[in-house]
Amino acid sequence: MIGQLAALIAAFLWATSSFIYSFVGQKIPPLQLNFLKGIIAIFLILATLGLQQSGISPIEPFPVLLLALSGIIGIGLGDTAFFLALNTLGVRKTLLLETVAPPIGACLGFILIGEIISFQIWVGICLTLLGVFWVIWERSERDLVVEYKKGLIWIMIAAISQSLGVVLSRMALLNSGITSLESSLIRLLAGSAIALFLSLIPIFSNEKSLTDTIKSLPSRTILIIFLASFGGTYLGIWLQQISLKHTSIGIAQTLLATSPLFSIVLALLRKEKVTLRSFLGVSLALLGVSFFFIESN
Repeated sequence: MIGQLAALIAAFLWATSSFIYSFVGQKIPPLQLNFLKGIIAIFLILATLGLQQSGISPIEPFPVLLLALSGIIGIGLGDTAFFLALNTLGVRKTLLLETVAPPIGACLGFILIGEIISFQIWVGICLTLLGVFWVIWERSERDLVVEYKKGLIWIMIAAISQSLGVVLSRMALLNSGITSLESSLIRLLAGSAIALFLSLIPIFSNEKSLTDTIKSLPSRTILIIFLASFGGTYLGIWLQQISLKHTSIGIAQTLLATSPLFSIVLALLRKEKVTLRSFLGVSLALLGVSFFFIESN
């Protein structure tokens, strides 16, 4: 139950931060944005570990290596590709296309660690994805014929990278005493390092250096990035690691993929019209989510 709840809360935080990142991403190159949100989250995690005063878990080389690889692939490469897709496709189409991640993650979990998913869970996965797809399709059906081939490539890279990152993280958590917060720190350190490294390579570099980009940002934008990093990265990745420690990859990734559903809540807050189709799509997805909680009991 803890794993499922953590994944759902993380999905809400990621939905909110995606809208923020889509706005900020027009002003900051994706690699630099990925590095900035990672650094902010790293300092927040270090502060949290310091306040806990519980000491650091014994270092186990192999799980640490798996978590570092998870961070490089899932955060360094996956999140950068996600930001590139946001800039090209927009929030709704990006979130829609990223719903391919849960089946990819479930298949990789079966292949790499032999994680078996019951028929009931597969039904839940299908219902949840169908509900998510229905909601997003309704809100973006006029432009689902995507003209931006690069955007499609970026979101597929993001989905595959994030799925592989999740599987590697799950493998590490299953075979070590590393806490969810510590695993988040390791992943973010590795992911931020690779983002910084890539930003220094001419083919990936932008006209502005990271220092120049930060200097050119108004204080309001910096505050927005901090808030998005706090919710979507610091809390979001921490909750993701908790969900991976307490439930299977297929369940965790499917619940994490419900981010688009929370756009309905955001639409209501902005006083936008929510159609019957959207409501039915949310209901169908929630029915799928219920299968995971039934299974856990």
